[in-house]
Amino acid sequence: MSGEQFDLAIVGSGGGAFAAAIRATGLGKRVVMIERGTIGGTCVNTGCVPSKALLAAAEARHVASDSARFPGVAASAGPVDMPALIKGKDALVESMRAEKYVDQAAIHGWDMVEGEASFTGTPDAPLLQVASPGGALRTIEAEQYLVATGSAPHVPHVPGLVEAGYLTSTTAMELDEVPETLLVLGGGYVALELAQLFSRLGSRVTMLVRSRLASHEEPEASEALAGVFADEGIRVVQQAAVNAVARDEDSGEIVVSATVDGGQETFQSAKLLVATGRRPVTAELNLNQVGVETGTSGEIVVDSRLATSNPRVWAAGDVTGQWDFVYVAAAHGALAVENAFTDTVAVVDYRNLPRVTFTSPAIGAVGMTEQEAVSAGISSVSQVLPLEFVPRAQANRDTRGFIKVVADSDSGQILGISAVAKDAGELAAAGVYILEGAMTTAQVAAAWSPYLTMTEGIRIACKAFTTDVTKLSCCA
Repeated sequence: MSGEQFDLAIVGSGGGAFAAAIRATGLGKRVVMIERGTIGGTCVNTGCVPSKALLAAAEARHVASDSARFPGVAASAGPVDMPALIKGKDALVESMRAEKYVDQAAIHGWDMVEGEASFTGTPDAPLLQVASPGGALRTIEAEQYLVATGSAPHVPHVPGLVEAGYLTSTTAMELDEVPETLLVLGGGYVALELAQLFSRLGSRVTMLVRSRLASHEEPEASEALAGVFADEGIRVVQQAAVNAVARDEDSGEIVVSATVDGGQETFQSAKLLVATGRRPVTAELNLNQVGVETGTSGEIVVDSRLATSNPRVWAAGDVTGQWDFVYVAAAHGALAVENAFTDTVAVVDYRNLPRVTFTSPAIGAVGMTEQEAVSAGISSVSQVLPLEFVPRAQANRDTRGFIKVVADSDSGQILGISAVAKDAGELAAAGVYILEGAMTTAQVAAAWSPYLTMTEGIRIACKAFTTDVTKLSCCA
């Protein structure tokens, strides 16, 4: 077929693509979605869903082996049946892919096309050419186009890396056995989650980190998580720059050479996981053909409305090089459709965007860090509340971590909340509403908060601005 016409043609089938298609069909538009691989994108197939399923399993094993912290409870954890664990993860992924993606396309009634899409035509008259797996070509014309092709693991150029072999976040979650030893390159959220995951499944893990753990978050978060990882036997080598990778022919192990504090060190392990970030997937789209500008990492350059340099082409999600969270992609997709087909002039606002790293304890944050407030020229004040002053943490017998509140020193308005704690993601979610409401520390300190919840810790942290929390009774 050729010359098919639609109101909206979407390249990609992840969270951003589906949010856009649902919104567009709701507006009565004829939509086609083009996917070259597995429907559902990164989140459900190789990202959020499988990683969190495996992290939950590793947490269960860790709790069993760590039950000594609860008097009167005895438990133990045996070896992991990795094939069974991966099979269970795959079953969950398939179920959620069917329910949240495949079925939704049928419910809403847009067209699905399998194949590799690339732009053709001209900037004034863009078209999509789609090559099917069998080699057949079809041309699709649309009033508007949305690129939502996501991102892929970034593999840095390191001599010997490709020849030696390595894992990415995708292939690591397909292993049929737990590696005895594992080297992890990176210190961001993917590296942190997978390092702890494999450690808790039984690997001896070493992390090589270029700067510090969770470098975009508060330094207290880095320090707290470094302590947690040390307690769990994960070695963290910070300020490490990898120079070369090789495979030892005798042992079959990976050998990594790195500069650490000005000197050379060698690290050896059974497997090497590269978790040094992600890059937008745009190489095969032929964007130049239709005048769509890209950045130095291949990201599609968009304005605050998610418009590209071609007024008929929009972009959403990881492919924009902005926050690579699936909920950002979904918000992008719906917003782009609103701007493309209605009189709405909506813009992306990241001010109160929550950020979560699903380690245990987790990192949760929303709003500004203390350094970001300083960089913005805002006079600020902060309080860091150790979890030993949060009753819920005491009841859990796990006081590793903190809650930090950053506030405007003049008005007391809360600018940011960060935490390392069990369920820190829930603290970040509560923080969204606090920041959206422009609440002050005094308002939060005086507000209702249920006793023996982690979110009560936000109230206690806000009371710490004016009160010595060591002199508070329960609920005071």
